[in-house]
Amino acid sequence: MWGKQKKYWKKFMNQYKVGDNLEILKNENISCDLIYIDPPYNTGRDFGDFNDRWPSMEDYSENFLYPRLEKCHKILKDTGNIVVHVEPKNSHWIRIGLDRFFGEKRFRNEIVWKTGGHAKNLKQLGRMHDTIIVYSKTNNFTFNAQYESYDEKYLSKTKIENSLVSSKKGSQYTTTALHNSQPDVNPRLNLRYEWNGHLKQWYCSKEKMKKLHKEDRLCYNKNGVPRIKRYVDEMDGIPITDLWTDIIQIQGNEKLDYATQKPIKLLDRIVKMYSNENDLVVDIFAGSGTTGVSAKKNNRKYFLIDMNQKGKDIFEKRMSS
Repeated sequence: MWGKQKKYWKKFMNQYKVGDNLEILKNENISCDLIYIDPPYNTGRDFGDFNDRWPSMEDYSENFLYPRLEKCHKILKDTGNIVVHVEPKNSHWIRIGLDRFFGEKRFRNEIVWKTGGHAKNLKQLGRMHDTIIVYSKTNNFTFNAQYESYDEKYLSKTKIENSLVSSKKGSQYTTTALHNSQPDVNPRLNLRYEWNGHLKQWYCSKEKMKKLHKEDRLCYNKNGVPRIKRYVDEMDGIPITDLWTDIIQIQGNEKLDYATQKPIKLLDRIVKMYSNENDLVVDIFAGSGTTGVSAKKNNRKYFLIDMNQKGKDIFEKRMSS
């Protein structure tokens, strides 16, 4: 069994193929864990590295994009995810295609990535974001939550534990509510009980509440209502949400001679969030190969495809430097 798997990995891992991605995928019996694509958007522009023009949106979606999304669905493992990077103007066309092949219940997230830009626009609001759409193959999908470090603003609002009986004396902490302020919206009768003279719907059982109180993990307000202490050194950080404002567009030495290149930090986040180490990551619109660079950096395998030989040349130069 291992011999067959080893032969499979050798065939598909860490390659960049030049050609029509649909034809290549038809001829390769590939099975992958994550697909990231940044396809043409039908902007009507010629970027030099590729011509982003189609006769109509129907031609772009039905004849070009949807057959490729269908093939992506076929090559993705049951635990896999597909991440599609588009501009807001055409994101609904992508959603229609992904709903068709993956199913509307497999939609996971629409991520807004703040790209920046302050160009003056007299007829409409200026666009400052891209849309990143995530679907899974099944409900048994890979997802690794990512976190940001606490900044000085957050830490400045924390308190210092000064309780003499606490094992966390001297630690920074914040507090969060322990009861539901709208219990009838989401009733949990098994969590409704009286504590310290207050009958509420709590977020933990009475046994858990007793344990927290005994360990000095509760902080009571003047009315005797408890909040739970959250110690900074015990928390992972601030969870990454579907609004990404902390990754800037490509600047300085990272910028290459290739249109629509995406920053490595963006791909790092996607690769780490939606795949595991040693997984196979596929990008069928690879361009300058940032997906492959990120995959190798984060101990994943990659399989890249693009029509443009220039993209492969740039990628190989990046990997050898």
